Amino acid sequence: MSYLNFDKTLLINLEKSLSKEMIRTNRAGAYNSTTLIDCNTRKYHGQLVIPIPEIDDTNHVMLSSLDESVIQHGAEFNLGIHKYEGNNFSPNGHKYIRQFDCEAISRTIYRVGGVILSKERLLVSFEPRLLIKYTLLEAHSPTLLRFKPFLAFRSVNELTKENDQANTSYNENQNGINMCLYDNYPCLHMQFSKKNTYNHQPYWYKNIEYYKEQERGYDFKEDQLAPGYFEMPIKKGESIIFSAGISEISPRKLNALWDEELKRRIHRTDMFSTLKNSAQQFYKRVGDKTYLLAGYPWFTARARDQFIALPGSTLCIDRMDYYEDIMKTSLEEIERFLAGNQQNNKLQGLDDPDALLWFIWTLQQYSITVSVEEAAKKYEKIANDIINFIRKHNHPNLFIDKNGLLYVNGTEKPATWMNAMEDGRPITPRTGYVVEINALWYNALKFTSLLTRQAGNENSADLLDYQAEIAREAFIQTFWNGTYLYDYVIDNYHDKEVRPNMLVAVSLPFSPLDKQKQKSVLDICTKELLTPKGLRSLSPKSGNYRPNYIGGMLERNRNYHNGPVWPFTFGTYAYAYLRIYKKSGISFIERMLVGFETEMTELCVGTLPELFDGNPPFKGHGGMSFAISVAEILRVLDYLKKYENE
Repeated sequence: MSYLNFDKTLLINLEKSLSKEMIRTNRAGAYNSTTLIDCNTRKYHGQLVIPIPEIDDTNHVMLSSLDESVIQHGAEFNLGIHKYEGNNFSPNGHKYIRQFDCEAISRTIYRVGGVILSKERLLVSFEPRLLIKYTLLEAHSPTLLRFKPFLAFRSVNELTKENDQANTSYNENQNGINMCLYDNYPCLHMQFSKKNTYNHQPYWYKNIEYYKEQERGYDFKEDQLAPGYFEMPIKKGESIIFSAGISEISPRKLNALWDEELKRRIHRTDMFSTLKNSAQQFYKRVGDKTYLLAGYPWFTARARDQFIALPGSTLCIDRMDYYEDIMKTSLEEIERFLAGNQQNNKLQGLDDPDALLWFIWTLQQYSITVSVEEAAKKYEKIANDIINFIRKHNHPNLFIDKNGLLYVNGTEKPATWMNAMEDGRPITPRTGYVVEINALWYNALKFTSLLTRQAGNENSADLLDYQAEIAREAFIQTFWNGTYLYDYVIDNYHDKEVRPNMLVAVSLPFSPLDKQKQKSVLDICTKELLTPKGLRSLSPKSGNYRPNYIGGMLERNRNYHNGPVWPFTFGTYAYAYLRIYKKSGISFIERMLVGFETEMTELCVGTLPELFDGNPPFKGHGGMSFAISVAEILRVLDYLKKYENE
């Protein structure tokens, strides 16, 4: 049985099955995403969703759904399902589903009387093309298959309505048709590996609803065009492949293309292999540039997320090739930023105060995985360039104070990962001396000193160590309150909220804290923040604690960093815990990982979401698949494996 397997009992229960989603990507920005029963519940869902840079920087839903029907003896059984007004579902094809599993690729098994039909899907690597393979496993009489596509041709941020501008005409191509509903869009080519009959009957299906958007306070109804349907016979044991892409393909190549792509897939046999598969979904290659997307379905490449996620998403899963590609692109954009030119940069947020410090941390993880010697050869110069850039006050929002600490302004624009806004201002205005930024600064100085010394420049290394020692002493004096660390300090105000940010100072390879202080910080985070899904963003003892990520945008923004659990924080926690308890702490961390493993069958199958509610049952929310969540749990799994081997 597959590691990710769901049976009929769950799948026909809409309350349970509609909450479980899946997503697959092509590593070039395109994706396929829906629920396990193929009923779209988000405007971001679609069978083929692709970037169209000629229009804008967002993704666009081309093929929203593909309804299949099994026809025997003139009786039609529609396997599709859509939600309409009044909580009505039609045509209720989920009742024919017997199994869904996801080992190498997703597979759905349908049973209609004596007919058993298998449906498998994949995206072609680096090409905006969806392939769906249908195999008739069992049939006792002649069987026809009918396919009805639902077209959207819209941005993922919009919804469409019936209109006169849509071009409902079509052109024939080999074993299929192509259509282009609106100007500026590419044609969508829909083809089969087998000859078929196409019947053109354009019809608008109105008021299809997406309840996930309704929950979030957005518009949630749209109309979609079904241009007609394809029909063909199928025999027992026969397979038919459907292709949807923005270029025509020879139907004779579909079987070979399917086999070639299938060989590339990773089999999900345990937690590590499943998350390894998920991590590679965030790769995005654009021409000769490669990025790591922050998540799906609505995120772009963001500097902070890319640098935090890069070690877990590449180094820990033996994808040094992607580490090198992403790092090459990152270095080019960082060098432009340091030179005062961001005009051609696609990596968002390089000017965030902590982004470059997380970049140096990423270099540090490379040195741990490969060697300090190799890291010094490749990265000693860029690390020193960044330190000097900050020293000279060239950064727009990082200032070295006379005490050696970094000062940021977080009152007008968010300065940290806690970046929710209301009326153009940060909801959590962390400003002045911020705890994790200064912990990262101390770590960056010490690591850059290590690289500089390795490169043979002893004098420069000594200066870096001297500056680090000044920062360390000021860090203790500024943030330590006798029990734990203040979250931020400005003038005479010391923010006493218990948040996970202080743990960064414990988990970093170079910590400004002694062992006793490290344990004290770990203890309060364990007591007040730790959950089976990671650490709460704020202690329940706080009067500002808002644990549930629910409601409209404003309410969700207010709650975003004031109680919900962020799973990526468990990476920081695990490293801090093992620093204190060493091998005796392994069994506890392993038990804690069970909470993440169970989640991989919940919100989005085979991956981890952006955040969870802060109170039981810790329901998942936000981006269905989030890079730093996946990467940090992979980093913990990899660290445990190495720790046990040692």
